[in-house]
Amino acid sequence: MIFGDSLSAAYGLATSQGWVSLLGERITVEKLDWRVVNASVSGETTAGGLRRLPVDLDRHRPSLVVIALGANDGLRGQPVAASRANLEEMIRIARAARAEPVLVGLMIPPNYGIEYAREFRELYPRLAKAARVPLVPFLLEGIADRRDLFQADQLHPSAAAQPRILENVWPALAPLLRRPGP
Repeated sequence: MIFGDSLSAAYGLATSQGWVSLLGERITVEKLDWRVVNASVSGETTAGGLRRLPVDLDRHRPSLVVIALGANDGLRGQPVAASRANLEEMIRIARAARAEPVLVGLMIPPNYGIEYAREFRELYPRLAKAARVPLVPFLLEGIADRRDLFQADQLHPSAAAQPRILENVWPALAPLLRRPGP
């Protein structure tokens, strides 16, 4: 289950163009026995995700949960400590539901200052290490600095960026998807 915001919900694109749909296609091509559920909601924050996660876990009963939230927290200047606490609790809730969590790292521009952007950037690798969860270092690696890979709003990646996003996520997911079942 992909549990994210507009970056994973294919905002402004046909659903089939988004990286989550491309992930489903890759799983099919590689003949892996997995089904992808996209439970991403545009505009979602870590606080909203924390409220919604138990319902989606109960509804979909996933074995893996890819947590790709926090961008909207950062764009709104939410306290990094609050985002971390929400992400920590989502990891705990996922594990309690017997779903293995994977954390997706995000970065934000320094709109709220260089120190805030640094704290936000460091949140994901520190939390992944402390919680012992796989980490996608940066969802938009190789994309964030390329304005040509964004839609007109300059916030949401274009269709051309989606395969690259999948390539950023795949190294963390592939070992989990390829391991033998129980």
